Order: sequence, then structure tokens, then C-alpha cells
Amino acid sequence: MRSFPLPIALTARLSPVVVLAAAGWALSSGPLAAPQAAENKPTEKTRTESAAAPSETQVAKTYAAAPAPCGSITEKSVKSLVPGAKTAGKEIPSTDSALRRTCSWNALKGYEYRWLDVSYEVLESDEAAERSYQGRLEERSGGGAVPGLGDAAYSVVNLTTEDKQQTREGVVLVRASNALVIVTYNGSDFESKKAPATDEINKGAIKAAKEAVAALGNAPK
Repeated sequence: MRSFPLPIALTARLSPVVVLAAAGWALSSGPLAAPQAAENKPTEKTRTESAAAPSETQVAKTYAAAPAPCGSITEKSVKSLVPGAKTAGKEIPSTDSALRRTCSWNALKGYEYRWLDVSYEVLESDEAAERSYQGRLEERSGGGAVPGLGDAAYSVVNLTTEDKQQTREGVVLVRASNALVIVTYNGSDFESKKAPATDEINKGAIKAAKEAVAALGNAPK
């Protein structure tokens, strides 16, 4: 069997540092603005009233930390989506592993190449996660909503060609309470130079996203 060199874009992805940089996933802007100082309000309050009043800065969070991303996808799904890959996956180093974690699986089996990334981001509130989710949607075109997945979900598939080699990539973005789940799944055929069908990539990315969202239940509370 002849050896076919990986395209420049795919070869670059094999570096975890580049993968993390390409992701470009920055947290959204800070918490909601603090309430205005009550300089005109009466200064006399009983201690009972002050103690009973809830703090406006306290926000209930469903998820306090990201779950282990490499355990988010079942071995059966990894074998199906990324044939030949090590089912354990490889976690990408993060500057804050409590709030942001990513795992990758990739393999070249024969002439077929597949790559799967699953990332989690935990934000300070549902509102912050929603702002980040909406901001990311503005950066993309095409695609559409994925009903019944998290609180909101979006899927898009794009085709790129480099040196006559096609690569098709699907991205699924999900908001579940104060967490974001981002799944990236792509593939190429280095013999035909064609990419997998849109339906295959889209369904594969959504399948992985459903398992990743379900794994949020294993995150520290």
C-alpha cells in the first residue's frame, strides 16, 4: 500500500498546541454588571432584613467544573467514528482544567482519516453561557438547530479543499445550563481525495455531542 502524505492543514492538527489554538474558544465577557449603589436608599435596616435579603451577586451554577472529556464518548462510539484510534483518547493541556477541557481522537486506517474533538467549557452562569453560545453562532453561517439536545444546540458542516484533497468537517455547539459542549468531527479519504458525505459527518458529530452532553452529569457539582 502506498504512503500518502497528510495535507498541510491536517498535519498541523496533529499538534495539540495547534489544535488548542485553532479552537479559539475564549470565555465570554465577565459577569453581569453589579447593581448600582443604593446611595439614595434609607440607611436604617434591621439586621433581620439585611440577613434575609438574598445577595444579588450569588448565582446558582449547575456545573462547577468540566467532566473528564476522554471519558465522555463510549469505546463503541470511538471505534465507529474514528476507526483505528486509541479509545482512551488524548487530553489536550489546558490553562484551567477545572473550567475548560478537551479530548482528541484521530487515526488513519488504510486511506481513511478521521478526527474527533470533544471540548467542555464551564462558565459562571447560565446567562454567561448563553451569551457565549450566541456569540459563537454569529461567527458561523449555514447549518441549523439540533432539537432536543441540551438547552440549545447548533450543527454545521463545511467542505474544504487543499492540494485537491477534500476534508469535510462538522461542528456541533451545545449549551446545557452554564456549560458549553463543542464537538468537532472531520474526515478525508487519501486514495480518492474525496471527503466523507455530509450526512455521515453531521450524524457522527451529533452522536458524539449527545454522549458528551450526557457525560456532563458526571461533572463535579
